Amino acid sequence: MEPVRTIQIFQKPPSPRTFLAGEVIFRSGEPGELVYGIIKGQVEILVKEKVIETINAGDVFGQSAVVQPEHTRASTAIAKTDCLIAFLDREHFLFALEETPMFAVEILRSYSNRLRHLKHLI
Repeated sequence: MEPVRTIQIFQKPPSPRTFLAGEVIFRSGEPGELVYGIIKGQVEILVKEKVIETINAGDVFGQSAVVQPEHTRASTAIAKTDCLIAFLDREHFLFALEETPMFAVEILRSYSNRLRHLKHLI
């Protein structure tokens, strides 16, 4: 099962939410309490105001801030297109990781794939 589907299963209202093209989802330096899953659309991830990647429907993002001790965003996420995005708070994200081991594996795989892609850009 795709990680975004697991997020949809465990989400609580008001998730999912629509973000319009150009709308900021979160900014670097902000506290990060939510993990996001793209149901529809594309999101740009920026570091130091430079787009480092564009992620698509099925991708999960924002998990780093949730698991770091300081819970701070290291990047900015902006809707590239109109998006429908599901999200989980920290408590529900950790619960989903504990209760659905394949969700944890898919999150690791997604994160690993994105990191490999970024390494090729350097």
